[in-house]
Amino acid sequence: MTSSEAQKESQDMSWEALGISTIRGLAMDGPQEANSGHPGTAMALAPLAHVLWTRVMKYDASDPTWPDRDRFVLSCGHASILLYTMLTLTGYGLSVEDLKQFRKWGSLTPGHPEVGHTVGVEVTTGPLGQGIGNSVGLAMAQRWLQAKFGKDLVDHHTWAICSDGDFMEGISHEAASLAGHLELGNLTVIYDNNHITIDGPTELAYNDNVAMRFESYGWNVTDIGDNAENLDIIESALIKTKESSKPSLVIIRSHIGYPSPRFTDTSAAHGDPFGADEIKITKEILGLDPDKTFQIPQEVDKKYKTAGASGSKQRLEWQARLDASPKKSEFAKALNSTLEANWHEALPSFDPGGKVATRKALQACVEASTEAVSYLLSGAGDLTGNTGVKLKDQDLMSSKDHGGRQIAYGIREHAMGAALNGMALHGGILPLSGTFFVFSDYMRPSIRLAALSKAHVIYSFTHDSIGLGQDGPTHQPIEHLASLRAMPGLSLIRPGDANETVHAWRIAVENKRPTAIIGTRQNLDVLEGTKDSYSGVSRGAYQLIKTDDPAVILVASGSEVPLCVKASKILEAEGVKTTVVSMPSWDLFEAQDESYKSEVLPREVPKLGVEAGSSFGWQKYVDEIFAIDRFGASADEATNFEKFGFTPDHIAQLAKELINKKNLTKETT
Repeated sequence: MTSSEAQKESQDMSWEALGISTIRGLAMDGPQEANSGHPGTAMALAPLAHVLWTRVMKYDASDPTWPDRDRFVLSCGHASILLYTMLTLTGYGLSVEDLKQFRKWGSLTPGHPEVGHTVGVEVTTGPLGQGIGNSVGLAMAQRWLQAKFGKDLVDHHTWAICSDGDFMEGISHEAASLAGHLELGNLTVIYDNNHITIDGPTELAYNDNVAMRFESYGWNVTDIGDNAENLDIIESALIKTKESSKPSLVIIRSHIGYPSPRFTDTSAAHGDPFGADEIKITKEILGLDPDKTFQIPQEVDKKYKTAGASGSKQRLEWQARLDASPKKSEFAKALNSTLEANWHEALPSFDPGGKVATRKALQACVEASTEAVSYLLSGAGDLTGNTGVKLKDQDLMSSKDHGGRQIAYGIREHAMGAALNGMALHGGILPLSGTFFVFSDYMRPSIRLAALSKAHVIYSFTHDSIGLGQDGPTHQPIEHLASLRAMPGLSLIRPGDANETVHAWRIAVENKRPTAIIGTRQNLDVLEGTKDSYSGVSRGAYQLIKTDDPAVILVASGSEVPLCVKASKILEAEGVKTTVVSMPSWDLFEAQDESYKSEVLPREVPKLGVEAGSSFGWQKYVDEIFAIDRFGASADEATNFEKFGFTPDHIAQLAKELINKKNLTKETT
């Protein structure tokens, strides 16, 4: 077919057929220009994307943050060129030039979708399985807001496209089970059943009956078979899912790379550009000009832009309802995470001399915030009471009551983490979750994406060290503090007593980024000076016990701060002037200016760090670190701390040895 023949054929096609060909052409051109990317899935799903953006979804491209828009999640984020193409065509502000910059430095079209980076992207996806977990969180948020504010203000749907890779990942099992349990009828997941992975056919490793699996979770399942090109069948199946009280799965048998003669239904279509020759041949089949790249026919551009603007009428009608609603102010407060200026005055304080586990102090904070932070939703991985995340006098979210603020996630930490991100990024909700610190390992991929997404999520990670006792080394965190401290964008706070916990909670609520509060199972002394230490905690570290011309500085976080306070008294009794620095948050401390850092940790004074966890990273702040670089042991808390050497006497002895070592160094130099 010549170029002129292709042009004539395109003129004879319906605009929808031409539009789908255009999507497929762009899906080939973007990866080819980048010499990187995944064209095949985007090509196979072009008809589905067309139906979603022109016939099914409620949105207004001119206002991408309209609160009552439908949410779309591309869980198989490697097919990002499909999403970028639809955002370009429907008028979200992306251009052909952006598509030409696909996967290039500084572009708005990175390798996988990133929320906050590209307008129209709702969540950051890429690691497979995360998107379905996000989708469950988005649907939970919508249902809760609808229960609180009514259908007039909240009546939208969540649509997600998932792949076989998403469903192989274990998180999908957890997320789908939770969605079925809660009967999230506002969630539709479309399964792109293309039978292809990078290694070859899915049958190499995967023969699940996906329909039966999701039916067992309590989902409404529709299999439309080999109808990935039939727009009417796709549309009908999707629209019918909105009538179900259950979450819905629509299974589509697509053909990756279609209609490429060489790459259709091959693993080669998954992760590599097709090459110029194959693209030309495929464009001829599509009725496109084979000699043009990034082509968008004028009629197609006009029709898609019209589709992108078609939701403006619904948005304006919604705005009128909002303006007339007596709930307008409260709705805006939730969406904007607005706090009263004095909200924290309701938080508890603790008198010195008492003993309180920091997880219990956090529980008191959460209870005190139930009314003050009315959009706070809280839950745990079967450890609600243990981790201090129970709201005061609140109902449980259930299939019968989507308005409950307390959430039972069950033993599904991985899905819980991803759902938290979806809830936070939906807007209108501040999600809090709890589990044992060691089980943050199950949540780590979701925590990382929360940090990358700047999602306002709060984690309560408790039972934070060998101090949890007889559950033993399988449950005692060692490397976890170092691991999460290394994660950019995550704020981690390990308070040293109950009052520092109160300050940590205030910081976590007021911060607009993910924050983890690390709490103890065991009781800790309530210390002198911490009640008024908000400024110090918010700056990451401060001198809890300040001494002029100290001979040594003891630096610690969490349960080791009270031990250092006791050690300082032993040292002072021996005439050794000692300063104690509580250092609950490295990331907050790193955000301070150098003068403050030098004031808290003066370079010339010997510094001993003390932490019942890995020593990794402490060398930046102290001269020596007393820590644990092995796994723990099964014994009660007191025995563990004694056997591992975390006693005031031993810490005092280590401090004196450090002073002597430093003095000897001075003498020899």
